[in-house]
Amino acid sequence: MKNLDRGLAISITGPVRDEVLAAFHRHIDVWDVALPKVEPLVLDFGLDEFEKFGLIEYWISNELEAGYCGKYLFLFEGQTCPKHHHRVKHESFFLLEGCLEVDYNDQTYVLNRGDTLPIFPGKYHSFKGLKPSLLLELSMPCVIDDNYFEDTRIPIGGNYKSTD
Repeated sequence: MKNLDRGLAISITGPVRDEVLAAFHRHIDVWDVALPKVEPLVLDFGLDEFEKFGLIEYWISNELEAGYCGKYLFLFEGQTCPKHHHRVKHESFFLLEGCLEVDYNDQTYVLNRGDTLPIFPGKYHSFKGLKPSLLLELSMPCVIDDNYFEDTRIPIGGNYKSTD
């Protein structure tokens, strides 16, 4: 998965990653959720503030030719996935566990266990863990360059301009 490899390239590594994943697995064990056997992305979005801006992604499937993607997205309490939009990708969020605040299309939604929310292309959105939360994203395929972050310091996505 080329797009997963691009995500892994900006994933947190080392002892911090190990600590974060251990804390994540404590929640997953309590919730008794099966995880795919893939390398997780532990993301701070290149902002070096994982506690504030971060999440953990487990890609279940990203089938470009077939036209679908499935991912688990986990946020600790207080973490935010930064504001962004997709030009092409349509997403559907299903909250498996926890509680999320989703800012979407100039409105704020609170998702609780079992709630769903469609995210349409071109609409800015961000989401924050009000407590540890596990989100299932079902969507069109994930293409890294179809992420357009409002914060252009984030070193990935369609609007990122490399200084290399």
